[in-house]
Amino acid sequence: MSMEGGGLTDWLSRLSLLEVALTTFAAMLLSAIAGNFAGRFRLARSGGEADDLASQDGPLVGGTLGLLALLLAFSFAMVLNRYETRRELVTQEANAIGTAYLRVQLLDEPHRSRLSQLLVAYTDNRIELANGADVSRRLQVNDALLTAIWAAVTASRESALAHGITTPLLLTFNDLIDRDTDRKVARQLQFPPEVLKLLLISLVAAAAVVGHSVPTGRTWPCALVLFAVLALSVSVITDLNRPTSGLERESQLAMIMQLQAMRNSPPTIYDRFRSPPPRAQGAVE
Repeated sequence: MSMEGGGLTDWLSRLSLLEVALTTFAAMLLSAIAGNFAGRFRLARSGGEADDLASQDGPLVGGTLGLLALLLAFSFAMVLNRYETRRELVTQEANAIGTAYLRVQLLDEPHRSRLSQLLVAYTDNRIELANGADVSRRLQVNDALLTAIWAAVTASRESALAHGITTPLLLTFNDLIDRDTDRKVARQLQFPPEVLKLLLISLVAAAAVVGHSVPTGRTWPCALVLFAVLALSVSVITDLNRPTSGLERESQLAMIMQLQAMRNSPPTIYDRFRSPPPRAQGAVE
């Protein structure tokens, strides 16, 4: 899924994480080299010492890096918050499915078995969809299963009325459908492209300031390490900003556990304590 905003952000969205890190590092290095040439030119014209230039630029470098650190922290907080939201929605959906599965066991046949099978199929498809396997087809299957589930709920209305669970049953499946929408929306929300552009511009500008303040080669190894760390930070932010294609996706453990629980508890298992139906009068002993 590409990031909205066009231009630079669309181009970055098509790169692998390694390419993002290398591109960011190269951009910072080139900017630092340009800043270094500017610093050398300034030093040559002023006739001063490199240490004097470094001491003069010290407050500017500190302020620039401090602002960059603040922007990075803000960016990490934003993408992590969205990641945590997606993770929590997985648990909420698993709970909604589990509640729906238990409540349909109160219905009569064939509604009970039909809805139980649909919920198992729906959960299995949701897990595959979250894993990024054949997303377009899985989305179609997802929506078709939701339609079938609601049709089955509608067909079970008489049975629900007979058992006095119409309202709880409808509320449960409404919640399940709401969780489907919540997760779809959460997977569409990404890092604002304007903030991403600001972050990249700040990285390049900070590299230029660092390069300008170190006209000699004594501190370049430290600068290169700093650039590498910043490039890795950008690649991590990019990864978390790719809900459907990134390496770090929200865990589906809650859904997997719920699917296993439903498969291990078929509808017949809930009949163990039910009283046998009354025998018809006049039945032969």
